[in-house]
Amino acid sequence: MNGPPPIRVGLVGYGLAGAILHAPIIEALPDYRIAAVMTSRAEAGDRRDGPAVVPDIDALLAVEGIDLVVVVTPNELHAAHAEVALRAGKHVVIDKPMAPDVAACDRLIDLASRRGRVLSVYHNRRWDGDFLALRREVEAIGAPALFAACWDRFRPETAAVWRNEPRPGAGLLWDLGPHMIDQAIQLFGWPDAMTTDIATQRAGAGADDYFALTLRHGAMRTTISASTLVAATRPRMALHGTKGSWWTEGLDPVEAALRAGQSPADPGFVRDLPAIPAFRAHTDGERIAAPVLGGDPFAFYRLLSAAIRGEGPPPVDPIDARNVVALIDAAHRGAPLPPPRLPDNAGHG
Repeated sequence: MNGPPPIRVGLVGYGLAGAILHAPIIEALPDYRIAAVMTSRAEAGDRRDGPAVVPDIDALLAVEGIDLVVVVTPNELHAAHAEVALRAGKHVVIDKPMAPDVAACDRLIDLASRRGRVLSVYHNRRWDGDFLALRREVEAIGAPALFAACWDRFRPETAAVWRNEPRPGAGLLWDLGPHMIDQAIQLFGWPDAMTTDIATQRAGAGADDYFALTLRHGAMRTTISASTLVAATRPRMALHGTKGSWWTEGLDPVEAALRAGQSPADPGFVRDLPAIPAFRAHTDGERIAAPVLGGDPFAFYRLLSAAIRGEGPPPVDPIDARNVVALIDAAHRGAPLPPPRLPDNAGHG
């Protein structure tokens, strides 16, 4: 018996995120075919499925049979491209952040609900190996007191890219913050309050390149920080509690493998990924190595195909992504933390 036909994808944008982080994962799953790519780069047509290369989203939506539109354009364009696709009756995935505007996020959620389309946001770091391991460690460290997440880089020179320009959705907090904040909220829920420290430290940078947020959950604290001027990086994730500590050093290896040109379609792709250095320490302070495996790079799109076919919810509820945007917006404005929008099953198709 033949299975359902593949989901035909229109990829809107073909920079690093589109060409390296989304397209190879989509192609590695039999449920999908990339039918069209919106880009000026002709080489996009050389991908496995020979997609049409088109200059704008209207041309992409005119390609026959597009089921799903994946938006990977600069952050300030996310909402506009997603709205056009939803109005055309397509399911939509938006690369994080959903949009740099809370009101736009709400409009998209409500529009997807009215149109009966699946809308989700690519918070794929929920399936990183270190985060999956962290979720298993929460009980082992006792009552949590501090969760510290750091994502450091050493890039003293400012690249001439839109993320370093003074424009909506640019800067390090909009770049790395969505993943880190989403992970913290998944672990501990919406915080009671927040304090922020955001700065531009490099000469020539037009947007923030350092941030530190402290989220309060009763007496428990979460600190989330990233910098572009840390050569000796801090632990990536560290959880401390009444029974000890657990921490990791270094990132999940999936993205580095994709950037290096390794194909996720290779049967050994996940198996051959290096382990993530991780450690435990208990009451005697002894450091015990406990490396963890890389995560599941296919989980988001695997769950998405089920949602599109009416077999489950989207991999990331768009309301979760909207609430992350609300937190980042408040941090940038120095405003009090707003209440979250509560789940209402919007965007589940």
